[in-house]
Amino acid sequence: QVQLVESGGGFVQAGGSLRLSCAASKSIFSIDAMGWFRQAPGKQRELVARTVRGRTTYYADSVKGRFTVSRDSAKNTVYLQMNSLKPEDTGLYYCKAEYQYKDYWGQGSQVTVSS
Repeated sequence: QVQLVESGGGFVQAGGSLRLSCAASKSIFSIDAMGWFRQAPGKQRELVARTVRGRTTYYADSVKGRFTVSRDSAKNTVYLQMNSLKPEDTGLYYCKAEYQYKDYWGQGSQVTVSS
């Protein structure tokens, strides 16, 4: 099993920045893939970014060039740096770990961007 604990998020004006953290209960090198998802009110959850085995990260077109995934292997933590935030980035953000053919989710972090 993998436990994920998220932190960060909050309220910011358009154009601002926030950073989300996702701390895993085991080495991130042992996790098959780590991803970030978000869900806006009334909408389906969507993929924001995903990294497989710590290699190339895929970014959704809507966040490409503004969001960056990084990691601190010593802390077993993955980060989502969000810059140039827009009101449409508002939503509940989740990290997900894919490990041994199962998905594990963080508790979610609210991000609210005002115009």
